[in-house]
Amino acid sequence: MTSLPLGMIIEGLVAVLLLVTIGYCGVLNRRLKRLRADEEILRATISELMTATEIAERAILSLKATARDADETLGCRLQDAEKLSSSLAIQVEEGERIFSRISQIAEAARSAADERSAAQAAAHVGGQVASPYQRAAPNGGQYAQQPGAMAPHSQMPQQYMPQQNGRQQVHGHPGHVPHSHMAEPQAGSQPGYQPQPVYAQNSHAEQPAQPRGRVSTNDIRSAAAEATERLGRFRNRTGGAAA
Repeated sequence: MTSLPLGMIIEGLVAVLLLVTIGYCGVLNRRLKRLRADEEILRATISELMTATEIAERAILSLKATARDADETLGCRLQDAEKLSSSLAIQVEEGERIFSRISQIAEAARSAADERSAAQAAAHVGGQVASPYQRAAPNGGQYAQQPGAMAPHSQMPQQYMPQQNGRQQVHGHPGHVPHSHMAEPQAGSQPGYQPQPVYAQNSHAEQPAQPRGRVSTNDIRSAAAEATERLGRFRNRTGGAAA
């Protein structure tokens, strides 16, 4: 009697333990399911990380290639910029030298024009103040004098000039020249002769020479202004390129 209840008690305990085990297995099963789901998520995350890593590696390689190309391009551009800067400096120096030459030419042309205008004014005034008593001969080679006026000594014919070396004494007066040597041509001594006015001696030589194809001062000034404007634009463009 006593053994039967003990066996029943043992079987009951085993049954209880089995029930507890079954329940715990169910709990573990649920936990395993959750872990498996988390494993799938983790695998997906790992695959995504691997893909991102590959993309990053490719991007890094492309960035390295871009940096290398940029370095080479910048080096070439810097060399070209240095060459361009040196050439621009040379051109600026040449432009300044040309501008100085143009300025000197303009100043020389201005002074030459002033001297030429002064010479023309002096020649014009000299022609106006010439002696009105001088008259031109009909043939244009000798000068005849107006009645009652003495002809210039340098323009008197040889036959009318008094002898300087061997002066004859006439009527006891030394140095007296006979009236025959000082005879003056009268207006009626030659047929058809009319006294004509003449200008001052060497009037043809005093006339200013006409300019022969020379550039005027206004043209030189306009050329200098244009060169200055071009040089200013070139300097502005050079400053913009350097900036």
